[in-house]
Amino acid sequence: MRAPGKIGWQTATAIVVANMVGTGVFTTLGFQLAYLSNTWAIVGLWAIGGIVALTGAFSYAEIGTRLPRSGGEYHFLSRMFHPFLGYLSGWVSITVGFAAAIALAAMAIGSYIASFIGWSGSSVAVLTILLVSVIHSFNIQQSSRFQNWMTFLKVLLVFLLIIGGLFLPAAEHNALDWSAGWRLEVWQPFYAVSLVYVIYAFSGWNAAAYITAEIERPRRNLPLALVGGTILVGVLFVGLQLAFLRQAPAELLRGKVEVGQVVARVMFGETGGRVVSFLIAALLVAGISAMIWVGSRVTRAMAGDYQTWQYFTRDNHNGIPVRAVWLQAGISIFLVVTSSFEQVLMYSGFVLQLFTVLTVAGLFRLRRERVGEEHAYRSPAFPWLQVIFLLFNTLVLIFLLIDKPFESLLGLMNLLAGGLSYAWEQWRYRPAAGGRRKGPAGQHSAKPTTKLEEKK
Repeated sequence: MRAPGKIGWQTATAIVVANMVGTGVFTTLGFQLAYLSNTWAIVGLWAIGGIVALTGAFSYAEIGTRLPRSGGEYHFLSRMFHPFLGYLSGWVSITVGFAAAIALAAMAIGSYIASFIGWSGSSVAVLTILLVSVIHSFNIQQSSRFQNWMTFLKVLLVFLLIIGGLFLPAAEHNALDWSAGWRLEVWQPFYAVSLVYVIYAFSGWNAAAYITAEIERPRRNLPLALVGGTILVGVLFVGLQLAFLRQAPAELLRGKVEVGQVVARVMFGETGGRVVSFLIAALLVAGISAMIWVGSRVTRAMAGDYQTWQYFTRDNHNGIPVRAVWLQAGISIFLVVTSSFEQVLMYSGFVLQLFTVLTVAGLFRLRRERVGEEHAYRSPAFPWLQVIFLLFNTLVLIFLLIDKPFESLLGLMNLLAGGLSYAWEQWRYRPAAGGRRKGPAGQHSAKPTTKLEEKK
């Protein structure tokens, strides 16, 4: 019998899959084709993205079982390094991390169906965010059922698109190009920038680590959800990109957000394409659902540790952090009505990647100091998987900073705002001499130092 308020590996995996199979896989190919044309180079991007995500999943599975508490990078970095780093990570998660991903998915839904119903894309996006937030405002059983069914339907649709794209007759002058030109493309700076789109598409592989406290038997179920979900999604992603490339000319896809809609029209005609577009839009809702669920838990975890955010600690009578849910919704709606799709993607991608790099780097310290050793899942091939993750993500950060300086600067400015917020917290709620203040991880501390000394 499952404990009340707990979820099993199936729902945890569904959250991972729903977070990953979202906006990116249906939209980023169009941006890649703005720079690339060779199929080997494009498939290589998705293969690299899958491998990097898998190395991250193994790493987070170990970190999450060594430091078992909901909150993701906010909790991990507070414990591994310093509460200030954890606070910045939580700030980013609250202000752009999940909110930006929710906004991107909602904007993609608007791109897919707005023209069919005569509404503006932003109106569709805002309404979608509001409806899903309402669903997640009651109890965990309702959230779990909704998440599982939407994820099942999403994966089924992806399978059908892959089968149709690979086995129906190929389009004339399609985008497949299996020549040897990949050697020229993979060494160009824009290949690293294209990898940003792929890493964005794979983002979500760490989703279950944000709700560790709600997962039953996390030592077993957290690695199963993170690693199993990432492998499944990696296979689906490569298959889906090949299906898209096989069924449409590159000129039709290049620079388009609604790639799935374009391919569906080519494959099934105008009416069939419209039906598939509605299905894709509806199933992007599963990703929004998962991100609202996970993101609100990060907000609640941080609000429980810092008095500036204390208002958002309040749960309803079923243990749902309703105020945090609606804070997430409000920020997401703000991003929808003020930003473009690509700006939100690049702006959020830079700062989020920065904190995942720091988190995986922290695993070396956990191993060295044997934190949570008796409860820990141990990543295979340590430290090589972690080195692969850190190498690729650091290179992408550097290229992104060079190629997209404006969006990267916006991300760094957001970090500055987070630093000022932390300084305000320390000044406004500084304890009297000899006093003690509540610190990260729900502990009491006289000074904001790392929490690794509180080994479990």
